[in-house]
Amino acid sequence: MAQQTINIGTTANDGTGDPLRTAFDKINDNFTELYNDETTAEVNSVNGLTGTVTLDTDDIAEGLVNAYNANHTGDVTGSSALTISNNVVSYEKIDNEFKTSSALSAGASVDVDFDSAQVFTLTPNQNTTLNVTNPKVGMTKCIVVTGAGGAYTLVWTVGGSSGTFNLIAGEYDDTSSTKNFIQIICVSSTEFWYSISQIA
Repeated sequence: MAQQTINIGTTANDGTGDPLRTAFDKINDNFTELYNDETTAEVNSVNGLTGTVTLDTDDIAEGLVNAYNANHTGDVTGSSALTISNNVVSYEKIDNEFKTSSALSAGASVDVDFDSAQVFTLTPNQNTTLNVTNPKVGMTKCIVVTGAGGAYTLVWTVGGSSGTFNLIAGEYDDTSSTKNFIQIICVSSTEFWYSISQIA
C-alpha cells in the first residue's frame, strides 16, 4: 500500500482538510502496514537504493547461517555463479576413482567399476571375464593381474555385452606370480584400447 497522507487543508480550521474520522482511518492503515512488515520480519528489496542498512544481532546471525548471495573468496569465488580458480584442485580433493586401488575378487566374471578406483589388482582362480562397468570416455585405468599358474585366460565385456576391445601390444601371461600390467582407455561407451606388459 502507498502511504496515505492526511489532507490538513490550506489554513487552520478552513474546513477543506480531511474529516477527523477519515484522517484517523489513514493513520490506522499506515500503522497496520508498518506492523505487518515488522511481524513478517521481511525486507522486500534494497536493490537500487542508497543509504545505510543497519542489521541487528539476529540479522547478523541469520546471515552467517544462510549466507544469502554471499561473495565467496579464495579458491572458489563469486556470489551467484561460482568459479573455481585455476590450479587449485589438489590430489587430495579429487574423487577416489582417480586415486585409490581396489582388490578385485576372483571369479568367472569380475566387474571393473571405472567409478570406484584408479588401480585394480586381481589374482584369477579360473578363466576370467573382466566386465567394465561405468565407463567414461577418456578415462584410463590400470589393472595388475598376477598370474595364478593355471593357464587361465582373460576376456573382456562392457556392461555384460561384448563391446570392442582393441589390443595394442602384449599378451596375458598366467605363469605363477607373473605380474601383468594392463592399461586400458575408454574411447567410447563400448570401445576400449589396451596394452599388456610384464616386468622386464
